[in-house]
Amino acid sequence: MNKTHDNKAWLFVLPVVALVAFNAVIPLMTVVNYSVQETFGDNVFFWAGVTWFEQVLQSERFHDALLRQMFFTFSILAIEVPLGVAIALTMPRKGPWVPVCLVLMALPLLIPWNVVGAMWNIFALPDIGLLGRSLNALGFDYNFTRQPGDAWFTLILMDVWHWTSLVVLLAYAGLVSIPDAYYQAAKIDGARPFAIFRYIQLPKMKRVLTIAVLLRFMDSFMIYTELSVLTGGGPGNSTTLLSIDLVKIALGQFDLGPAAAMSLIYFLIILALSWVFYTLMMRNEQQ
Repeated sequence: MNKTHDNKAWLFVLPVVALVAFNAVIPLMTVVNYSVQETFGDNVFFWAGVTWFEQVLQSERFHDALLRQMFFTFSILAIEVPLGVAIALTMPRKGPWVPVCLVLMALPLLIPWNVVGAMWNIFALPDIGLLGRSLNALGFDYNFTRQPGDAWFTLILMDVWHWTSLVVLLAYAGLVSIPDAYYQAAKIDGARPFAIFRYIQLPKMKRVLTIAVLLRFMDSFMIYTELSVLTGGGPGNSTTLLSIDLVKIALGQFDLGPAAAMSLIYFLIILALSWVFYTLMMRNEQQ
């Protein structure tokens, strides 16, 4: 019996294909085009080959920005994932406080990124900000606009405040999906709280934690708005991550070729590291 194929179904897919092509494929091809050409103005381009890629990969400026980016990303992952799981474990599973806790956890995620940067910029000002004045009153010489260490502390604290809620909500979703029978069996066996976490709760959270780690990794690697508003990459270049450096090259210096090459390298780094994260976490889950 031959199956009939209804090609009219493709008509429903065409709008999505057109939208993806407009939002992703066409801009990507434009960037690829700029990355292999040189221009001296008047929209006249000359073939440059892989010159810009070699320049970016050999640039000490790019290496420094990449190291700062890696430090920031792995720092916030090391803080937000364990902290998010710990908060999710303390949240109630039943009762009237459940919606209250969920709403409180969701609030930071509802604030626009530029507003978050502006809030923390004011909050951390050493003269009038609550955080800045409090730390200075306690005897700390705090000034995130002048001291690189203070700028890093403020940046990481801001990101932890803003995005730990995402990990909390994902971990909580994994916890509430665990049947009560598991806990009853553990109670009968006399299992201790750590054993319950190790053998019941953590395995059930592995999939959602994989999603949380991948989302936080990609978001933190692409951070721009909050960082731009908070420190602008300063003081000096101490918090100039890859996104800030890319904007400086593309819009500040208007070097389209190097900026296009750097954006492609940037994209490939995120893609490769995300694949490594996913592969390792899936391999551990299967063992």
